[in-house]
Amino acid sequence: MAQPLTFVLSVPETPEDHGPEPSPYDENEVHDSFYQLIQEQSQWVAEEGLELQQREPGPPETPGSGHQTLLGPEDPLVHSTATLRILASMPSRTIGRSRGAIISQYYNRTVRLRRRVSRPELRGVGRSARPSLRLYDLELDPVALEEEEKRFLLVKELQGLPVAQRDHMLRGMPLGLAEKRCLREESRTLTRKRRGRRGRRGLLPCCGRLRDACVLALHSLGLGLLSGLHALMPWRYALKRIGGQFGSSVLSYFLFLKTLLAFNALLLLPLLAFLVGVQAAFPPPASPGAVPAFTGLELLTGAGRFTHTVMYYGYYSNTTLNQPCVPPLDGGQCSHEADGLPYNMPLAYLFTVGVAFFITCITLVYSMSHSFGESYRVGSTAGVHAVTVFCSWDHKVTQKRASRVQHDNIRTHLKELLAEWQLRQVPRSLCGRLRQVAVLGLVWLLCLGTALGCTVAVYAFSELMIKSPVSTEQEGALLALPTVVCVLNLGAPYLYRCLAALERHDSPVLEVYVAICRNLILKMVILGILCYHWLGRRVGVLKEQCWENFVGQELYRLMVLDFIFVLLDTLFGELVWRLISEKKLKREKPEFDIAGNVLELIYGQTLTWLGVLFSPLLPAIQIIKLLCLFYVKKTSLMANCQAPRRPWLASHMSTVFVSLLCFPSFLGAAVFLCYAVWQVRPSSTCGPFRTLDTMYEAGKVWVRRLEQAGPTVSWVPWIHRYLVENTFPVYLVSALLLAVIYLNIQVVKGQRRVMCLLKEQISNEGEDKIFLINKLHSVYERKERRAGRTQEAEQLVGDLDAW
Repeated sequence: MAQPLTFVLSVPETPEDHGPEPSPYDENEVHDSFYQLIQEQSQWVAEEGLELQQREPGPPETPGSGHQTLLGPEDPLVHSTATLRILASMPSRTIGRSRGAIISQYYNRTVRLRRRVSRPELRGVGRSARPSLRLYDLELDPVALEEEEKRFLLVKELQGLPVAQRDHMLRGMPLGLAEKRCLREESRTLTRKRRGRRGRRGLLPCCGRLRDACVLALHSLGLGLLSGLHALMPWRYALKRIGGQFGSSVLSYFLFLKTLLAFNALLLLPLLAFLVGVQAAFPPPASPGAVPAFTGLELLTGAGRFTHTVMYYGYYSNTTLNQPCVPPLDGGQCSHEADGLPYNMPLAYLFTVGVAFFITCITLVYSMSHSFGESYRVGSTAGVHAVTVFCSWDHKVTQKRASRVQHDNIRTHLKELLAEWQLRQVPRSLCGRLRQVAVLGLVWLLCLGTALGCTVAVYAFSELMIKSPVSTEQEGALLALPTVVCVLNLGAPYLYRCLAALERHDSPVLEVYVAICRNLILKMVILGILCYHWLGRRVGVLKEQCWENFVGQELYRLMVLDFIFVLLDTLFGELVWRLISEKKLKREKPEFDIAGNVLELIYGQTLTWLGVLFSPLLPAIQIIKLLCLFYVKKTSLMANCQAPRRPWLASHMSTVFVSLLCFPSFLGAAVFLCYAVWQVRPSSTCGPFRTLDTMYEAGKVWVRRLEQAGPTVSWVPWIHRYLVENTFPVYLVSALLLAVIYLNIQVVKGQRRVMCLLKEQISNEGEDKIFLINKLHSVYERKERRAGRTQEAEQLVGDLDAW
């Protein structure tokens, strides 16, 4: 059996030992000890008689000339025994011993201090109290006794530390796992013994057992709740399995889906707390007409019974919500101050939606900057394969399932690294590049023509829907325009995929980026036409009706039908195509379409942001949709898809996805909502802004009421007049923001330059070490050769004397 590593060295005392006591937890002391070790090794080498001589320029040396040719960095090194001894004594290979030496020195001083303070002089103690030599075993090794004593002191010091600090200290010690485990168990054993003694002295045995049982029960309950929370997350184990089996490219889709879940949850919380919940607690008066019954078709159209709920804009009142008045016991009327819990619903509606959008914007910008910082770090790819092979395995993994997942992750990561390295090694000829440019131009023209045709089709069909309005009895006809939009969104990407097969990109990353750009152009143009149809055409047609409800219902129908078409695409596009490929065509399983699926997520999130003003519960529907998509796509991926035939490292995919979500999607939704708030006249029959010219007028009305309230709140109108309505602060803030961005860019450039210089310096240091090792090798070879000639000469002289 392997013996535990010993960590104690005999460190000679120096005059500095009587100074301030260094702590073993101080990392600066540990690093400063390297200088002392290097000095000791230099003195030892000097005692051996090594002399490094400068190599004079001359003709190249030959093996027969008595000189050793120095090896280059790329040549294999074969060192002598003396050279290997020097290499083993280098500071980089004695870091464990240096840490042990510091610990040993610290505890040597601790022992001396304790003996100096606690032990009296022997001559002042009676003979009967003096220690006897019979109590000691004189045959024991003093080195082993000293090591055991220092080990006991180390365990005692560890036992006095908190659990977290003790574990941190043990992890930092350069010892073997078996030795660390023994130290941890011994320190815990001493702690338990002390607690047991305290319990026996202070509490009855039954009370101690009851306390321990309660503590264990609470600990088990906490662990059970924590495991339950982990089990509720759909990405706990599945993401590891997907990354190990399909690579980081497919994993980026599911990570992006997880990010969208967080964004929608953050958007939904303020809407539920300050808008939906308040209106549900104080419902408005019932409408004079009869409320339609629930038929089930509302789940697809969003109309009917759903129109008279908190789901849509038209249900919310335009009054100040008050607490219900309870009449006095004497039969009098409620006083004017009794109904004074003011909650201005128009103002709350406007501010809640605005604050929710602002929080989403801040979170999105932070997520994008964090993603940029993680994925675009300046790092050298030299040696990354060796690091992945030798340093990627987590030795704390003991379960078979987890080890298999980690094994798959490392294997897939190596495939991606090798594929990326091979792409850089195969350049394309000039004729091949020209031919590829011509094919790319032709394919892009066809794709742009397809997007233009889809846009014209959506515009023509929307105009047809305006000319032939649908009655309230024909709710199914409301699904016509969303169905046409979903069919175009589903069919055009398949055409793009067929055209992309003609391009034959060398890099699969570039192929995914091109597909994302084409799908993004198609979906954003169609959404632009729909926004014009809603705010430019429908507002004028539905003057006497609640056009906000119609827009919210249209967005609800688009979301529901988009989810249905995604399920159909998963069923027929992946499952049926996989059966046809395996049974009929005798081919492999299809690959997972990363670009199309990611654009579906961005499209659905854009619909949610567009409709949050007209339907505050759309984020909740989006959360349900994303959760269902996660399980459906995960199941389809495992059953119907295979790993990419050409593995590639998706190091920047998450950053690209979040950037696309920020700039085309969120920015377009923000412009749409700002135009609806500032420019479009609200409906006069429904909603919280029915009596105002614009939704923004609610803020102005509130400011005018504050001006009439008195001088105590006069600072609020001043802020509104000079900071909100005035355009100069907006320009000033924009200029400051641009200046901060420019400074950050310059700082990042400077940091990259410094990092490049440091990497170059590290490379030069490595070459210097190789040169010094070669010089030491040549010196030792000359010394051994000289010693061999001296021995031969002495032997020859001895033979001559014998003759």
